Amino acid sequence: MKRIQAVLLGAGLALALALVAAPALAAPAAVVQGVQMPAWVEHDGVRTPLAPGMALVAGDQVSTGADSRLLVRFAEGSQVKLEANATLAITEMQPDRGGIFSATLHVLEGAFRFTTEALAKARRRDVTITLNTVTAGIRGTDLWGRSTEQKQTVCLIEGKIEIKPDNEAAITMDRPLEFYQRERGKSLPVGQVSPEQLAKWAAEAEALAGRLHGKLGVAEPKVSM
Repeated sequence: MKRIQAVLLGAGLALALALVAAPALAAPAAVVQGVQMPAWVEHDGVRTPLAPGMALVAGDQVSTGADSRLLVRFAEGSQVKLEANATLAITEMQPDRGGIFSATLHVLEGAFRFTTEALAKARRRDVTITLNTVTAGIRGTDLWGRSTEQKQTVCLIEGKIEIKPDNEAAITMDRPLEFYQRERGKSLPVGQVSPEQLAKWAAEAEALAGRLHGKLGVAEPKVSM
């Protein structure tokens, strides 16, 4: 009898542990942490309004409307903010590819900011962001960018990124406040932006005060000169 009770107790404990572990194993690779409506996600051709806490998967495409903002947080500690009238496609996303968080993001339109929390900067990641005909391989932790049909802009706030324009040589940026622009299919020389202009750009991805659902905010950019 005691043996049967022990077996049943062991089975019960195993089941309880499995139930506790299941949510952790199923933790989403990306989640909507903050949204200022209107904003939507399109998955398998179905468009749905976004809400804080909503999980996102590879193949999803998120977009913001007029005067809206969106904050998407990834499992390894980085996050992407979209300003108004922006569209972002999550082309590929693997939370643990051999110990590396891997993602391919496509900014179809609008401005964005990619940041990484201080405690997550040491984590290994392989993130690529495409803006029209320009691909940015992110080795850094903080950058701002904008994509339109005729012009793409990427500004490095901290870290290192490699820019790969279509049909042109790759460009590496590793100094704070360097920025790259491609206009009408042709790259312009890498320049240096002023802290004032950077602050203006970064503010474009922030929420309008008092119109927020969920958490949507990061500290002002700190630049190491």
